[in-house]
Amino acid sequence: MTRSAGILMPVSSLPGPYGIGSFGREAYDFVDFLEKSGQTYWQILPLNPPNHDKSFDTPYQSFSAFAGNPYYISLDALIEEGVLTREECDAVDFGNNPVRVDYDKLYTLRFPLLRKAYERSRIAENPEYQRFLQDNAWWLNDYALFMALKAFFGGREWTDWPEDISRRWGYAVDYYNRTLYFDVEFHKYTQFKFFQQWNALKQYANEKQIRIIGDIPIYVSFDSTDVWVHPELFQLDENNHQITKAGCPPDAFSADGQIWGTPLYRWEKHRENGYGWWMARLWMNFQQSDLLRIDHFRGLDEYFSIPAGSKTAKDGHWEPGPGMELFRKMWENMGYKPVIVEDLGFMTESVRAMVRDTGFPNMKVLQFGFEKDDFGAANSYLPHNIPEHCVVYPGTHDNDTIDGWFAGLDAEDQAMIRRYFGCEELPAARMHEVFVRAAMMVRAETCVIPIQDYLGLGSEARINEPSHLENNYHWRLKPGSLTGELAQAIFETTRRYGRLNWESDFVKLTFAERLS
Repeated sequence: MTRSAGILMPVSSLPGPYGIGSFGREAYDFVDFLEKSGQTYWQILPLNPPNHDKSFDTPYQSFSAFAGNPYYISLDALIEEGVLTREECDAVDFGNNPVRVDYDKLYTLRFPLLRKAYERSRIAENPEYQRFLQDNAWWLNDYALFMALKAFFGGREWTDWPEDISRRWGYAVDYYNRTLYFDVEFHKYTQFKFFQQWNALKQYANEKQIRIIGDIPIYVSFDSTDVWVHPELFQLDENNHQITKAGCPPDAFSADGQIWGTPLYRWEKHRENGYGWWMARLWMNFQQSDLLRIDHFRGLDEYFSIPAGSKTAKDGHWEPGPGMELFRKMWENMGYKPVIVEDLGFMTESVRAMVRDTGFPNMKVLQFGFEKDDFGAANSYLPHNIPEHCVVYPGTHDNDTIDGWFAGLDAEDQAMIRRYFGCEELPAARMHEVFVRAAMMVRAETCVIPIQDYLGLGSEARINEPSHLENNYHWRLKPGSLTGELAQAIFETTRRYGRLNWESDFVKLTFAERLS
């Protein structure tokens, strides 16, 4: 078994100017930090454009399953190209809090800047751009028109557009492509810049032997290019209204369960066309990452179906999903691809069987091991029960940070955890150190630590709180946090538990220097 380690860090949470993390210098600095820390993986969240709705900006509901998030385009790189000026970028108010993303301001102010860059770019003369248009026309043309139409119709959902374009009648598609030509071309330009910059960043990481763990949401937003173009693949009525919605039953995150609002698939339609849309989606995601975490893996075995008018998820029930058929089709089309299974929550024997049949490693979250005083073999999240073939986390982006979570426990639970680890006298503000060490030392072949837990941050640094619609995915890393001292400390912890990235020239050089 090759033991390895990585850090979970959303692109949006990177430090830097202009309101949100991007593919700029700070992203390259983070790759350098990973290298100096001896890490093998950078785990990110989905790179798709978030579906903006009253501060509910989540990468798990997107305008497109194939497009990239234009917010991540480095404005500094556009300044270097000469299509924007430093003064223009600095003049925009993206918010005055460097550790918080203001999505409302981004949504209204980032695109005018990008539009200036497009208009000055003379991009049509670029052969690389022309190749991009040809290679990606199969999804790009629909996405660019969808985004242009959304702006043209004041941000309304596609079902509220005029019927001819809502239902994509041929003459209407032609008409709006002509009428909104420059708006459509602008959105194609933003996608070109996104993928140009991301591919360069990924190449830089790979050259340093850092591998990217991507993330694919199981569902797509109702208000998306995908549902507009392929309504037959989703559970909609004859008027294209949702019949059912996705979610999950009551669990540790919510007593009423969760209603995600995303449409459910008509799996029989996907099956009829050989899962073509899913194959294209998986292929696209594997182009952007080296490994892929599949979100809510259980939903591919059984999915939770909630009637569209329900107020809580308690009205839902389980329906069968595609199961192994989807993965057999993936192997048939693409061969073996490395996947991490997000199988958290209530597990059934059929889900366990599907995890075994795929051979993919699943996830173990240490926080889940201490929800009750249960140290038996049934608690698979306790450190001493974690097997080799899995990926272990202290917590994920859906959990509180370790210090925030521990501070919120009652005295009895805190005492139970202290007894388990034998750290009765350790200050509560240092419990993150205990959980980082525990995750590093378990048998799991891969260990991923959120950057917040290395820094010992509290609940203010939480990424997402499931079932709460606002104030999620806002956290950003404070500039200057990733010090050389922190990199050295992470390196030593990673070395101590046998997880160093031995493919890294930096790691090899470091040990060669020690031996000389």
